[in-house]
Amino acid sequence: MRAYTIRRALQSLIVFNVVLLIVFLMLHLTGDPASVLMPEDSTREEIAEFSKAMGFDEPLHIQYFRFIFGYGRSKGVIRGDFGFSYRHNLPAMHLVLEHFPATIQLALAAVLISVVVALPAGVLAATFRNTWIDYVSTIGAMLGQSMPNFWLGLMLIMIVAVGLDLLPTSGYEGAEYIILPALTAGLYQTARITRMVRSGMLEVLESDYIRTARSKGLIERVVVSRHALKNASIPVVTLVGLELGILLGGTVVTEVVFAWPGVGYLVVDAIYNHDYPVVQAAVTLLSCIFVGINLGVDLLYAWLDPRIVYA
Repeated sequence: MRAYTIRRALQSLIVFNVVLLIVFLMLHLTGDPASVLMPEDSTREEIAEFSKAMGFDEPLHIQYFRFIFGYGRSKGVIRGDFGFSYRHNLPAMHLVLEHFPATIQLALAAVLISVVVALPAGVLAATFRNTWIDYVSTIGAMLGQSMPNFWLGLMLIMIVAVGLDLLPTSGYEGAEYIILPALTAGLYQTARITRMVRSGMLEVLESDYIRTARSKGLIERVVVSRHALKNASIPVVTLVGLELGILLGGTVVTEVVFAWPGVGYLVVDAIYNHDYPVVQAAVTLLSCIFVGINLGVDLLYAWLDPRIVYA
């Protein structure tokens, strides 16, 4: 177990370093960074002066070294410093961290809705296979995976917020403001988790140890909850962890539709304004969290299934 943990940690570190390299190259892939960042009416002399001041005229490997370890006012990415926002004139990471709590709240609420709905739906669908419960659950999962987030969000705004006047359409001022964005972000994940739980439960319920548990006279509720669900939950835990990581970095559409002041909304605004330090800081932070979640999910396997052997 210890060797596996060290190996997975080293692999995660390598992935994170690759992410840093991609984040650094992000600005250079758009062409000459100075030309991109300067106003369109800038002269060649002004662009050249800006390029020299920002170090864009240096060789690429020197720029990358300074990006990681710092230069001048910048302390470098290794200390969490991505420079200043060109638009707000504030530290880029400070802006990202300022908006990050809103994204965490939205992602956790969406995952909570997904798990609370999908877990019982998948278990019931597998337990009552080929009944109306199974059919309703399967059809609901297919519909959930078929609806784009932006369309679902607009429909919820039109029906629930505008038509029925039950919930606010946008903002970030109270608990009621998170309901519609969380439903929008979580419905697709609900459908995927439901199908995963159903398929996992169907496989486990056909196992020999389940038949043995039933032959001993255990009631069906105990067989399903204590014996079948725990072993069927291993792929589900993987999926939930991945979905949480995806939601932390993939709620851009939902945040824009509902004007939710999270990192996704901030990144869209930064892209429109060519505010690349903010984009770099956001992508790095979200990537680091995603890698960490994957590592945590892998290490959680041993607790769920002691039969797993770590070479």
